[in-house]
Amino acid sequence: MSDASDPIPAVSPAVRALSPEGAIAEAVEGFRPRAPQQQMALAVEDALVTAPGALLVEAATGVGKTFAYLVPILQSRRRALISTGTKTLQDQLFERDLPVVCEALGYHPRAALLKGRANYLCHYRLELAAAEAGGARGGSVQRERLPVIEALQRFARTSGTGDLGQAGILAEDSPLWPQVTSTVDNCLAGECPSYNDCFVVQARKRAQEADVVVVNHHLLLADMALKEEGFGELLPEVDAVIVDEAHQLPDIAGSFFGVAVGTRALKELARDTRREQEQHAPEMLDIRQRIAELEACAGDLLDASQAWEGRSSWDEINPEGALDPLLDRLDACLGFAHDALAAAAPRAPGLEQLRARSAQLLERLREWREDSPDTVAWAERFSQSLILHRTPLDAARPLAQRRAARPAAWVFTSATLAVGDDFGHAARRLGLPADVASERLDSPFDFPRQACLVHPHPPLPNPNDPRYTRACIAWARPLLRDNPGGGFFLFTSHRALREAAAILRAELPPGRELLVQGEQPRGDLLARFRESGSAWLLGAHSFWEGVDIRGEALSVVIIDRLPFASPSDPVLQARAAALEAEGRSPFMEFTLPQAVLALKQGAGRLIRDANDAGILALCDPRLTGKPYGRRFLASLPAFHRTREPAAALRFLAQARERDACV
Repeated sequence: MSDASDPIPAVSPAVRALSPEGAIAEAVEGFRPRAPQQQMALAVEDALVTAPGALLVEAATGVGKTFAYLVPILQSRRRALISTGTKTLQDQLFERDLPVVCEALGYHPRAALLKGRANYLCHYRLELAAAEAGGARGGSVQRERLPVIEALQRFARTSGTGDLGQAGILAEDSPLWPQVTSTVDNCLAGECPSYNDCFVVQARKRAQEADVVVVNHHLLLADMALKEEGFGELLPEVDAVIVDEAHQLPDIAGSFFGVAVGTRALKELARDTRREQEQHAPEMLDIRQRIAELEACAGDLLDASQAWEGRSSWDEINPEGALDPLLDRLDACLGFAHDALAAAAPRAPGLEQLRARSAQLLERLREWREDSPDTVAWAERFSQSLILHRTPLDAARPLAQRRAARPAAWVFTSATLAVGDDFGHAARRLGLPADVASERLDSPFDFPRQACLVHPHPPLPNPNDPRYTRACIAWARPLLRDNPGGGFFLFTSHRALREAAAILRAELPPGRELLVQGEQPRGDLLARFRESGSAWLLGAHSFWEGVDIRGEALSVVIIDRLPFASPSDPVLQARAAALEAEGRSPFMEFTLPQAVLALKQGAGRLIRDANDAGILALCDPRLTGKPYGRRFLASLPAFHRTREPAAALRFLAQARERDACV
């Protein structure tokens, strides 16, 4: 691992471009040259020269990692694939960062943005939805959808991409969304009457021809897992793969390299089959009977799981095989539905596609039921659906195999990859060798002057104490009441979040807005938070990362507990048991490093640029009461530290006053 203070060779083209007199400074207003950014650019430059191989880079907030990898990639004129953690970051990279760097360097490669097929409007399924809504048998709910469907039809005629996220017509949780987009299962591929106009086909064609392709991790893994989504090659061959927000990759990989089958997929198969049967095989009533039996069986499985909540181990909820007869019946019902569809398949492409879907669902169910020592079977219960999962205990091996099958320069980067100076945990989870090249680059921000870390003295009760959440709020009351700006109160459980919301609704002073995760869509909450400038937002897991709010609106972050994963999580339980069987420590090798990295993500919401000032409040008494607490503190930036909320507020006021005088 290199030290960011090492001299940076002036001969490096990437370093020159990112220097005070370089191309980026000339073209980008407000650009601030940073030594850590140049160090990262040099490391990426070297990785491109020595490819194939891998590089791990932890680039703390403020390093500017996006420019640090874009500059050497574009200067090298290599064909590159860039994968981001979310679709939001994907859009930001493609629409903002990439064009800026291309313009600055005077190089305009062919670039393409490629998302999963569920993001693109499907002409064929849109017309089916329109026919269903406008038909004589369409109910009132269907008829109410007609204006929205007509707006989608206008969008389909005028859009160059078909990206529903850019249409502004449907919310992502709209029940209409899955009806007007395709999946691997229901795509008609080359048999589709709209194949030549297909937005997915066009997007993939652009990607195949591009020099730089921007995807997200789900799509990258779909390609790596060799899961063809119905037709065509997914991603092009490239010289370099940049994995941004790489800390998210192993967990996402677990689902892609596993198998899942759910009641929603079964109900959608039944719905689509009924529609195709009515249109193309109205006299084949056997199909309707078999589909009705399948729906009834899926409903019985849902009823049998009413007492479950969230994620549960299959062994725990199926003691002594009590649910096996129901699964046997589901297997039989799927088989009968497949046979009935096979008899009708020659009549229409849609019926043939449904036959293939039923066969695939049956294959998944049987694969899920096959026990394997390298996987864990578990179930996930939602309010209206149930998903059966089988997940690999470790995604490292398939990740390593798929990476080896695509020889290139692989760069994995994130603000949270190292525990202290140690990349071992991240390397193991990503399937990288222990001696993989690595760089850890500290933030250029002046944390001792910009930010204060405060935690309670005397310590609060044990986090398992039922009085704990109320004690957190009582200790943090000065921060909640007296900070003139806004803040995040982050929780490790929804139960604690709900309890805190009930308390704070009664205690926050008038005029201080309280925003609570789950009560509005995430995007709406963040928009209202920014707009307010003085609101408190209470959030759980999804607000610990991927949020970039600068200035006084987010000047305090309170974290209730150290973010250890739930010990009841079935996948984590199985991984812990496997490590114990090998004579290793699950806590030291997995649980603790994961919690340290999660805390770094939560703390990273606070200081987002050189002009920010803020307070990080960590309530958990284990921070100083347990030996492992030192690991958490050592992984955080060099905050100014105090034990009193009032002293932290004075620090914040002085930091703001100092900034105002600059």
